[in-house]
Amino acid sequence: RELFAEYAAELADPEQRRLYEEEVAALERERGVEVRFVHPAPGYVLRTSQDGPRRCYLNVCSTPHVGEPRARAEPGGHRWALPYSLAPGREELGGGGRRRLIYDVVFHPAALRLAARSPRFRRLLSDTALEAVERHCTVRLDRANASVLRGTKYKGVPQAPIIRAPLPGG
Repeated sequence: RELFAEYAAELADPEQRRLYEEEVAALERERGVEVRFVHPAPGYVLRTSQDGPRRCYLNVCSTPHVGEPRARAEPGGHRWALPYSLAPGREELGGGGRRRLIYDVVFHPAALRLAARSPRFRRLLSDTALEAVERHCTVRLDRANASVLRGTKYKGVPQAPIIRAPLPGG
């Protein structure tokens, strides 16, 4: 138990986490790949269900490592390009020992600022997040009953996914 407690404390230490990320980045650089750890900032949470009765949460987060939203004028309105990053889904235990699925959909901070000011843009951002999870994780989400959890900015334990890009000559 003491060893496990020591291990858990080491994982929670920000200095140890920074050292781990530097070591992983150095190893990947040797392999010809540039890596960046994405530490998403909390935004808001969508609650829905996946493939029927299974509880599912989408954390809509932000990081400046993702491209900015861009609007292009068209007849009758604007067409938005909303770049995002999607971390693989994970299963965590929730209250009462129930398992819940959690996905992190990460946008640029400007997208979350626009969503905070405009309910229509927030709906667009939420629809984009739902569509991203359905398309890339090949699951079916209950879009009709998806709702924003009031007062909750992030669900689950935050994780830092990696963005990989090949180095020139790698």
